[in-house]
Amino acid sequence: MGKPTGFMEIARQADSEIAPLERLGHWREFKIHGDEAPRRAQGARCMDCGTPFCMTGHIVSGMASGCPINNLIPEWNDLIFRDRWKEALERLHRTNNFPEFTGRVCPAPCEGSCVLGVIQPPVTIKNNECAIIDRGWEEGWVTPKIPGKRTGRKVAVVGSGPAGLACADQLNQAGHSVTVFEREDRIGGLLMYGIPNMKLAKEEVVTRRVNLLCEEGVVFKTGVFIGKDAQWTAARLRGQFDAVVLCCGATLGRDLPIDGRDATGVHLAMDFLTSNTRWQLDHNFDGSHPPLNATGKDVVVIGGGDTGTDCVATSLRHGCKSVTQLEILPQPPLERATNNPWPEWPKVYMMDYGQVEAAAVQGSDPRQYLVQTRRFLKDTAGGLTGLEICDIGWAKDAQGRFMPKEIAGTERVIPAQLVLLAMGFLGPELEIVKQFSLETDARSNVKAEHGKFTTNLPGVFAAGDMRRGQSLVVWAIHEGRGAARECDRFLMGSTHLP
Repeated sequence: MGKPTGFMEIARQADSEIAPLERLGHWREFKIHGDEAPRRAQGARCMDCGTPFCMTGHIVSGMASGCPINNLIPEWNDLIFRDRWKEALERLHRTNNFPEFTGRVCPAPCEGSCVLGVIQPPVTIKNNECAIIDRGWEEGWVTPKIPGKRTGRKVAVVGSGPAGLACADQLNQAGHSVTVFEREDRIGGLLMYGIPNMKLAKEEVVTRRVNLLCEEGVVFKTGVFIGKDAQWTAARLRGQFDAVVLCCGATLGRDLPIDGRDATGVHLAMDFLTSNTRWQLDHNFDGSHPPLNATGKDVVVIGGGDTGTDCVATSLRHGCKSVTQLEILPQPPLERATNNPWPEWPKVYMMDYGQVEAAAVQGSDPRQYLVQTRRFLKDTAGGLTGLEICDIGWAKDAQGRFMPKEIAGTERVIPAQLVLLAMGFLGPELEIVKQFSLETDARSNVKAEHGKFTTNLPGVFAAGDMRRGQSLVVWAIHEGRGAARECDRFLMGSTHLP
C-alpha cells in the first residue's frame, strides 16, 4: 500500500467520455482510456482493507460479488501508484487472459464489493485495469508466448467467444494443439458481434488479441457451424481430436409470442446488433446503415440489461425518430435498499451509456418501468405500427410466486415501426446439443458440473454461457480457464494450469 491516506485525500475520477451528442455521429469507442497521472492517483485510493472482497468472486443473492476470475486487484492498484506498470501487467495476466475486454465491457462486480465503497465511491478498478493493459500494448510488453514444447494432444474448441478464447489460450500454453471452430465469418463470438463497436472496438482490440493467439499457435476455422455443417460433425470432431470443449454460448433469444408477433418490424435484439456490426465492419464504418436499421423510425426496445442498452445506442446512431425502452420490473431505488446490503451488487438506479445518449437527444431517460406489452399492432400490409401496453404490478400467485398483474384502465398505444426484443436468452441453440446427445439441466443448459466441466460424454467438456446460462464476459473467461484446466487433467493425468 503506497499511500495509506490516499482514499481520504483523492476523489474518485473515472475515465472521461466523449460528449453524448458528439459520439452519436460515429461508431468509435466513447470512453477515453489511459491517462497515466489520474490512474496512478486512483490506484492510491485502494485502501489495503485487509479483506479485499473485490477479488473474491462469490455469488451473493444470485449475483457476482467481487471478481469472478480473482484478479489480484490490490496488488496491481499499488503497482500502478508506484509507477511499476509492467509488473502490474504481469499480475493482471496471471488471472485474466483478456483484460482489454473486461476493462471495457465488464459491469465491474469488483467495484460493487469494494470495501471503500461502504463509505465513499469505490476505487476505479475497471478503469485502472484497462489502463494497465492498454499501456502494455502501447509499450510492446504484450508479445507472443509460444509454448516451448508440444504434448502431441489435439483439442477442438467450439465457439470463439470469451469462454472459447480463454480456454484455447490456456490449453495452447499447456502445449496442446488447439483448433477453434466458429460459425461466423469473424472470430470473437459475443465479443465480435454481440457488443457494439462503441463499447469494444473490433479491429483495434478484439482482432489484435486474436492475431496474437494465432502467432502463439492457436488455429482458427471460421464459417463452421458444428451441429449443422455436414463436413464437421460431432462424430468427426471426437474422432480427430483427443478432447472437445464446447463454448457455444446461450444464444437462443427469448421471444414474445403475443398477438401481432408476425408483424414486419419485430426482431430479436441480437439479430439487430449482429447485422449492424457486420455491416459496419464490411463497409469500414462509412456512415451507411444495414437493411435492418432504425433510421427515421419510432423504436421500442423491450427489456433492459446490456443488450437493451446497446439497442438504444445503436438505434440513436442510425438516426431513429424516437426510442423507448420498456421494463417489466420497477425502477430501482436511488440508494441501496436495506435488503440489498454490501457486498451484494448494488441494485440502484443508474443510466448506462445508451440511456444517457437518449436523454441528451430526447430530454429524458427512455425507460418506462412496470410496463407490459399486450399486443403488437400492424397495418393491412402486415407492417408494425405500434404496441398496446399497460401498467402492471407484482403479486404472489397461489404457489407463492411473484407474477405480473395488469392494472385495469392503464391500456394505451405507443407508436413503433421497429421493436427489438431484448428479454434475455433461454440457453444454447439445440443443433449442437442434439448432435452430441448432450444431457441438459432444467434450464436447458448443457449439464456439466462447475469445477469439472465434464458432460455425459467422455472427453467432451462444456463451459461459459452454454453451461451456466446467460452471464458476464468475466464469468465466461473464468469458465473457459476452468474447462481448460480440467481438459488438461483429462489429457495428461495432472495439470499445472491455474
